[in-house]
Amino acid sequence: MISQLRGKPVRRGADGLVLDVAGVGYLVQATPRALAQGSDSKEVTVETYLHVREDALQLFGFADAAERELFEQLLGVSGVGPKVALAIVSGSTPAELRRAIAREDTARFEAIPGIGRKTAQRVVLELKGSLATEAEPEAGGDGHVVARDALVELGYTIVDAESVLADIDPALPPEERVRRALRQAA
Repeated sequence: MISQLRGKPVRRGADGLVLDVAGVGYLVQATPRALAQGSDSKEVTVETYLHVREDALQLFGFADAAERELFEQLLGVSGVGPKVALAIVSGSTPAELRRAIAREDTARFEAIPGIGRKTAQRVVLELKGSLATEAEPEAGGDGHVVARDALVELGYTIVDAESVLADIDPALPPEERVRRALRQAA
């Protein structure tokens, strides 16, 4: 198992990141955070997962161990393969995804291309029990969902609403979070 690569990023493209490790170029399909690490020409370290199929060996890359761990947990969900798991992990930070699972927020997963209602429900159902206690929603966690849903009703996509709300103090009441989100957008 190849669990980590350290090398010089040679190329970034739609197919992933090519890392030169001691003269060997490894093609790594990576999350946006891992790709961002490879944006300059210095040496980078990428956590990896080697997926072995009958006809291919694929390397998937992650910015940190938390991303890789969540990816591996997602692979255990029936109907979720490595490309879908990578799409899920690429959409948000692992902490945000764990909170969404703990809140049973299937809409968060349905907003990801390639994820339907049944797959989103399976992800939540199968992973909810296996997540660590750190994933339990913090105080005001339901307020986050209320604020996000309000922004969606106002025309935001779920991903955009989550992105805007990430920069706003989660301790604020939902209506104030929505007001501040709308001010940021203006």
